[in-house]
Amino acid sequence: MRNRWGILAVLFTVRLTMAFQFQSVAAVAPLLGSKFGVSLADIGILIGLYFTPGIALGLPGGAIGQKFGDKAAVTCALALMLIGELAMVASEQWGWQIAGRLVAGSGGVLLNVLMTKMVTDWFAGREIATAMAIFVNSWPAGIAISLLILPAIGITHGVAAVYLSVSALIAVGILLLLAGYRAAPGVAATSIAATRPDGRTILAVIAAGLIWGLFNTGFAIIFSFGPTLLTERGWSITAAGSAISIVLWLSVISVPAGGFLADRFKRPHSIMTAGFLLVAALMLALPRSDSLIAVVIALGLVGGLPAGPIMSLPASALAPATRAIGMGIFYTVYYAVMMLGPAIGGACAKWYGTAAAAFDFGAVAALLCLPLLLAFNRIVTLPGAGAGSQPLIQPR
Repeated sequence: MRNRWGILAVLFTVRLTMAFQFQSVAAVAPLLGSKFGVSLADIGILIGLYFTPGIALGLPGGAIGQKFGDKAAVTCALALMLIGELAMVASEQWGWQIAGRLVAGSGGVLLNVLMTKMVTDWFAGREIATAMAIFVNSWPAGIAISLLILPAIGITHGVAAVYLSVSALIAVGILLLLAGYRAAPGVAATSIAATRPDGRTILAVIAAGLIWGLFNTGFAIIFSFGPTLLTERGWSITAAGSAISIVLWLSVISVPAGGFLADRFKRPHSIMTAGFLLVAALMLALPRSDSLIAVVIALGLVGGLPAGPIMSLPASALAPATRAIGMGIFYTVYYAVMMLGPAIGGACAKWYGTAAAAFDFGAVAALLCLPLLLAFNRIVTLPGAGAGSQPLIQPR
């Protein structure tokens, strides 16, 4: 395939498998609790474990693709996702669930880092903002599909059938990648000499990674503990999953809308600030409201607005020569936060005896983005900040 929009469709679909796999635990959390005799805190840990390998693999992910080729590396990443999922099918011991989740997460981390670079290769200098907005939307789309399909499969056929359904989708993703993807024309065999960002730029990238991680933690709480929250209020697991999926479907609209508004009015930080405040307020309201569907709809409409502007933060701090290493730092911080976030949310739910406590924690996570955004702005506006680098390999 040579058309870049066709390539984007392939990459969108392949990345959707990662979101589908990530959400497969939360989508059937009540069934897992019954099957394995575990608490919400244990399930929260299992959800967060998917991102644990990102702490080790986020930084070298780009280098792995450069050494072995993006397509080969992503194929191996999908294979790890498949192996991890099948390991969770193979045994009914909780330890195997943890081991399988870690292996699958290793593949998901590599896939995410590498495919972001692949989209950039095809769209750099032309419709990159639109392409990235579409690409990012594969995450809520995959999670929404998971919430719609997997609870019904779990109720009818059991948890093992849920895991096998995820495995089948990953296998389709492997075939689609092998058949439909090719490297972007004109991508140089050699790139700019590797350089590392200076200390001030690293701080800016860390702040951006914390913002992205905390905002996604708050958003992940919605679809990770939302079904449990509704089942606590008497909903069936299928109806609860379908209701919470509304957030994800509407975010497919709100994510590109936020990027468009930020570009159109040149006010990305205003979009982010408004988004953080509204998401926090709505997350506090959902467990306490009788108008559940109305709050869910509102969350979907505003929840995706900050995504595009947040993803533009690293680019404003990094020069081209520092971008690979800088994005590795960004993803490492992001995955560290996403590893801890669901686990803390689950612990809060266990401590207070209700999933509503996880939503309160998610609101706090969204609000913490505000001081971090102020810190990022201060760092990048200091004299000499924003593109500093030091050569990793000195010219001879």
